[in-house]
Amino acid sequence: MTSLLSSITPIVAAAAEASGGIGGSLSLALAGLGAGIGVGLVGMASAQAVGRNPGAFGKILTIGIIGMALAEAIAIYGFLMALQGN
Repeated sequence: MTSLLSSITPIVAAAAEASGGIGGSLSLALAGLGAGIGVGLVGMASAQAVGRNPGAFGKILTIGIIGMALAEAIAIYGFLMALQGN
């Protein structure tokens, strides 16, 4: 765990320096938080839907993947904002 944190810390520090301070890092953190919540909600709803109707697995999987991709797009937008300096 410590080696993971020590390898991530320089990356986060470089992103904060490139963005001109904490503003870009904050936007990246909030976008990542929103994307994580969105992916979790989509995954939970998909699992519940398959549990209720196993025959619709293919359709539920397709809709779940699209929902997760849209949630992850938020994180990409936040990353771009962090690089621009907000």
